[in-house]
Amino acid sequence: MKLLIGNKCYSSWSLRAWLLMRVKGICFTEKLIPLDEPGFKAAIEAAAPGSGGTVPTLIDGDVAVWETLAICEYLHDAHPEAGIWPRGREARAHARAISGEMHAGFTALRSACPMNIGKRFPARDRGPGVARDVERITALWRQARERFGGEGPFLYGAFSAADAMYAPVVTRLDTYGIAVDPASQDYMRAVLAMPAYREWLAAALDESWIVAQDEIDEPALVDLRHS
Repeated sequence: MKLLIGNKCYSSWSLRAWLLMRVKGICFTEKLIPLDEPGFKAAIEAAAPGSGGTVPTLIDGDVAVWETLAICEYLHDAHPEAGIWPRGREARAHARAISGEMHAGFTALRSACPMNIGKRFPARDRGPGVARDVERITALWRQARERFGGEGPFLYGAFSAADAMYAPVVTRLDTYGIAVDPASQDYMRAVLAMPAYREWLAAALDESWIVAQDEIDEPALVDLRHS
């Protein structure tokens, strides 16, 4: 399998698919195409015709899958032993529901706090829309942990596609200094401490093209390469 991804510092959707495959031990090669590279979409289309030029795109022989939840489902079918989704039917249904909610929602948080794991930003009021999104997200986390978490540190005990879907949310709450409840802090620490995430972070901080995002109009206080 080959996974086409964007910049590791900024590409939240790329992180989701990459992290899931790395944690689950699914062998793949990655091809990083910088998001601001001329011909970005054309390069992806050339590798995966019909994909629309988006990342992540998973290529497995003649199969190309270019939508993140579809990648999760493809991996679930291709590697049923890997535990892509929780094994219990009720937990699996819950995990798919909150992953779909992540995929389609929380636009206030995603707009106000675009992923940039190379910087930390001053904590401040991000507006009522972000506050509502964070309240809903953390309520979902607590519900998953209380009902299905068991002894493991992740939403359904063992790491699953749902954790991969929320991993970029964890990075946003962390780098933008957004306060959450103690249970959510514990969950965030578990995600941020994962060896696979630390591998992604180290590569992101080494990207030679890390620059301030145009969408962010405030100075970063800490460069994570020196923290």
